[in-house]
Amino acid sequence: MEWHPEIEGDEPERPRDPVVDQAKDALRLFFRENSTGVFYQQQLAVLFENVFFHWITVSGLHELTEEGRLIREEVPMRSGVYPLRVYRVPTHRNWRRQAYRLVERVSAYSSNDFARAVGRQGELMFDAALPRFGFVPRARDVREWQDRRWQETEHDLDRVFEADGRFYGVEIKNTLKYIPKTELLVKIEMCRALGLVPLFIMRFAPKVYNFEVIRAGGFSLVFKDQLYPFGNEKLAERVREELRLPVHCPASVPDGHMLRFVGWHKKQAA
Repeated sequence: MEWHPEIEGDEPERPRDPVVDQAKDALRLFFRENSTGVFYQQQLAVLFENVFFHWITVSGLHELTEEGRLIREEVPMRSGVYPLRVYRVPTHRNWRRQAYRLVERVSAYSSNDFARAVGRQGELMFDAALPRFGFVPRARDVREWQDRRWQETEHDLDRVFEADGRFYGVEIKNTLKYIPKTELLVKIEMCRALGLVPLFIMRFAPKVYNFEVIRAGGFSLVFKDQLYPFGNEKLAERVREELRLPVHCPASVPDGHMLRFVGWHKKQAA
């Protein structure tokens, strides 16, 4: 599969998965129902993520393009870093204005400054949520913990929280994309080396990633809606309505998300 920066870029080449055929069927139906629309690659991956892994949807898009059922266009982004990869049905001729409007919307939430603000918002909200349920912050930007030091790479863990004598190495990812697989595995190994329980707090992740966390004795807290910084409610509303993406500006992390982790923690600490 061709690499592209709109999706996670470190997934290894895989044998063709027969589930791609199911994704192609779902995509054909989607484009029949949206025959006058233009959609970009990461957007489609997120729209179908409850059914298919991101890379399955992207593989389906590539095959449909090769078969001539979809047309893929590369539309320049304002930043000039990489073009936005958009898809349409061949019969949709007047697509350019829609595509450039799409670029405007994506540029609004994908600038480096806004991306950093979104990442920081995720950290701030879970920094506030975890203590509400008895988890005490112990450290941040961690490469060393209790006389153990991680030296294999330049990575660090976002936080260490503690409750009931259990210390959690916490990684927070408030992104539409999956956490890169290589980063996931490094952070799991860091927790093992530092004697911490892995806690990955992510907007979304595939089950195969969550299995890696579970196998390491940890927990994946998936919150599904990307958290926008306070004051961006109108932008979030436009992104939800126009791009159909799961973004919100909540005042706090919903208790339901936290209670899944709290229940698991209590069983482990018992």
